[in-house]
Amino acid sequence: MPESRWRSLFRPTVAQVVVAALIGGLAFAIVVQVRHEDKDDYSGVRGDDLVELLKSLDAANERLSTQIDDLTATRDGLLNSTQRSASAERQAKERAEELAILAGTKGATGPGVEVVINDPDKDIDASALLDAVEKLRDGGAEAIAINGVARVVAQTYFLDDDDEIRVGGREIKRPYLIEAIGDSSTLAGAVRFPGGLIDGISTRGGTATVTEQDKVTITALADIKAPEYARPSS
Repeated sequence: MPESRWRSLFRPTVAQVVVAALIGGLAFAIVVQVRHEDKDDYSGVRGDDLVELLKSLDAANERLSTQIDDLTATRDGLLNSTQRSASAERQAKERAEELAILAGTKGATGPGVEVVINDPDKDIDASALLDAVEKLRDGGAEAIAINGVARVVAQTYFLDDDDEIRVGGREIKRPYLIEAIGDSSTLAGAVRFPGGLIDGISTRGGTATVTEQDKVTITALADIKAPEYARPSS
C-alpha cells in the first residue's frame, strides 16, 4: 500500500478530535473532583483564620463545660432538695403517728404488761382504778387500755356509776384488765414495788396480778371531744 494512502487512513477526522477533547475534558474534571474531595475541609483556610477558628472552638468548649457544670449543680441541688423533702415528710409522718398514739386516736403495739384486778366485793371504785393507771403512767406506760374497750389518755375521766365504773364514758365490767405498752420490766417493777399498784389495790379490798408480755396490742381508741373554748394561740 502506498505511504500516502496509509497516512490518509489514520488521519483523524474533525468528529474524532471533538470526541477525544470531550473525553479528555471529562477525565480532567473527574480527576479534579476526586482530588478536591480528598482534600481536608480546612486545607484552604489561612493560618490566621485557622488560629481564630481554634480559639472560637476553645471558647465554645469552655462555655459548654461551664453550662454542664451549672446543670450538674442544679441537678444535684434538686436531688438533695427532693431527698430533704422526702426526709422531712417521713419525719413529719412518724411524728404524727407518735402523737396519734399518745392522743389515743391510733392503735398501738409493743412490749408491755397485762394487769388483772379482781374485785369480788365491789370495793374498787373509780379513784382506785385511776390510781392504778397513774402508777403505770409513772412507770413509763405509753399506751393504756382497760378491758380492751376504753383507751386511757390525758382527757379520760373515771366515774363511779352505781356499782360500775365508767372510763371515758364506757362502762367497765369486773374483773378489770389493764393493758399497758412500755418497757415490760420497768412497768412490772412499778406494779410490784412496795406501795405500788398491787399494794394499793390490796388496801382497797381487791387483788392484782401482773404479767410481762413481749407484745401487747391495743386497738381501742379514745373518744376525742373537740375543745369548746380552747383555741390555738397566735
